Amino acid sequence: MRMLRRRLRIETERLSLRPPVHADFTPWTALRAESEAFLRPWEPTWATDHLSRKAFTNRVYWANRSITSGTAVPLFLFRREDDRLLGAITLDNVRRGPAQSGTLGYWIGQPFARQGYMAEAIGAVVHHAFERMDLSRVEAACLPENVASRGLLERSGFKYEGVAQSYLQINGRWRTHVLYAALRLDRRGRTQVG
Repeated sequence: MRMLRRRLRIETERLSLRPPVHADFTPWTALRAESEAFLRPWEPTWATDHLSRKAFTNRVYWANRSITSGTAVPLFLFRREDDRLLGAITLDNVRRGPAQSGTLGYWIGQPFARQGYMAEAIGAVVHHAFERMDLSRVEAACLPENVASRGLLERSGFKYEGVAQSYLQINGRWRTHVLYAALRLDRRGRTQVG
């Protein structure tokens, strides 16, 4: 399914989700810098130019190409009441054919954490994935000790599926992750985070 970037916008009760544009550079850089200590333990090591305009420009071009090709849906979260950038969510690695699936990743700035914004965004993106993109499965992974993210996924209808050893490099080290998935037609029972 090909989507045009200019038309991709998802509205929720409190949020507007849309692809990044060049004008988002200053608020994105400010939020990432302000939240660096909060985000770094859970993310791949930031490149030395992570907060540079060139790196952000590359991010915007990647987002446009990914949406056009149907391989990813990278979106920024904006609070509707004041158009404030809160974080980002990406449905990436979209696979078609027999798989019909994608992988969810997200981050939120520290000042906006634990206020229900990301749960709202996840619900909207998963709905978009199932209803607009006709995906059957949305996967997510997080570090086992990331209790906040695990709880968020559980509350968002994702079910624990297992463990992947040395799944991603996080903060400079190969780290084991716990795997979750939401299914379009889910007949599995509810699971509990240990």
